[in-house]
Amino acid sequence: MDAAGGASRLADELMRFFRLGARAKGMLNRGDLGAEFSALMLLFPLRFHGPMRVTDLAEAKQADPSTVSRQAAQLVKAGLARREADPEDGRASRLAITEEGLAACRELHDDREAFLAAVLSNWPAERVEAFIELFTEFNSAAEAHLRSVAAATPPRENA
Repeated sequence: MDAAGGASRLADELMRFFRLGARAKGMLNRGDLGAEFSALMLLFPLRFHGPMRVTDLAEAKQADPSTVSRQAAQLVKAGLARREADPEDGRASRLAITEEGLAACRELHDDREAFLAAVLSNWPAERVEAFIELFTEFNSAAEAHLRSVAAATPPRENA
């Protein structure tokens, strides 16, 4: 199969994966945590990278800053995150995860891991490992391509 044919088949399978992901997300949705699922997903970069400005968090999640700002407000209201002064710029604030936010991360991670373990339960270990390696390679290639496209795209001028 040539690259074009492979890209076409992969595009179809990725769309199928996204649809399945949306259904799985509904199963994993933890409304009892006090925020929308998409807002809860902001907890993970805060957990791994520490306190972040909303603009940096939006960049990390590749999302619109106004959307991330609204989601951050949900996290603060739910007690899963708090705002704190940015030590590098006293006029700015950062979002930091709270103990309740860390507990929510653990719950979400455990739910996601249990789902994937069930999905992969009938796969031989070597197939699971091969899939992980290939999926990691694919994601790295996609990220590198997106970075190169972004670097080559001139910034938009304000209208």
